Amino acid sequence: MPKIVKSFFPLNGVRNYEGVSKPLLAVQVTELVDGFFIGCTINHCVADGTSFWHFFNCWSEIARNGDSDLIVNKPPVLDRWFPEFVASPIHVPLSKEHVHDEFDLPLLEERVFHFSKENIAQLKAKANSEYGNDQKICISSLQAVLAHLWQSVIRCRCGTNADEKFSFKLLIGARPRLQPHLPEGYFGNAVHFVNVTTTAREMLEHDSGWAALQMNKVVSTQTHEEVMNFYQSWVKNPKIVKKSEVVANSLIASSSPHFDVYGNDFGWGRPVAVRSGAGNKHDGKMTIFCGAEQGSIDIEACLTPETLHAMGQDTKFMGAVSKIEIV
Repeated sequence: MPKIVKSFFPLNGVRNYEGVSKPLLAVQVTELVDGFFIGCTINHCVADGTSFWHFFNCWSEIARNGDSDLIVNKPPVLDRWFPEFVASPIHVPLSKEHVHDEFDLPLLEERVFHFSKENIAQLKAKANSEYGNDQKICISSLQAVLAHLWQSVIRCRCGTNADEKFSFKLLIGARPRLQPHLPEGYFGNAVHFVNVTTTAREMLEHDSGWAALQMNKVVSTQTHEEVMNFYQSWVKNPKIVKKSEVVANSLIASSSPHFDVYGNDFGWGRPVAVRSGAGNKHDGKMTIFCGAEQGSIDIEACLTPETLHAMGQDTKFMGAVSKIEIV
């Protein structure tokens, strides 16, 4: 993808906390010779990925149909929700020491690894045959793919200490976990991170199915009670997470293959591709989208050039990758 595409995103690279003075939503439409590029930036404190894509698809529905009364098939639920023990508003500290982040990024590049429906099914079947079925656990397709990716990153990173701890940070959606459930169309931010932690030695002594099992175990702990405990703990000590505090020896997954990123049509036809901008990028950021082909997954990996080059030569990893796109 040409580097000029990065300029098609509004407020490119603005951090979430800058929503104090910057717009909470910015949109930039760039007309190309043969199409249009719609770039969006939204403050994550306001909306998570579920809410963003709900908004985006509703907007495209209105634009396509030219509805003067702004009627959409699935309107957002705008009612605010807070746990009973929370007295709102919550006062978050915004002094310089809380938000200033001294963090120098290394040289980074991006690749999109495309996993076909068939290859995903093979990874999932292999992981479950090794570690899932015997323990009455069903490893998901996404867990199998992310574990396969994680293992390759550890194999390919230079200077990895075998006993060094590595973590994979996964976003957990609270809507279906809370009791009663939040509506699917709830507009807001209802996600939080969990850590799956292991050592390089453990990762490389096992198949990727073992890593997928570790992910499955952590995700399965996220019950209503655990989510409420997380909220209660955060309210007692609210803080803005700094990038420098979370990126060391970590991969961080964002977005989801369940988001309907190809379902929108502004009247110009369906999208031909979906990519993320430069905001919140760092060594280890993995942005996940469904692929253009049904059942496929695209993972936009942001890593050092050395790691990405080594992954391209990693035959075990590349055996499940259908194609690579340089971003």
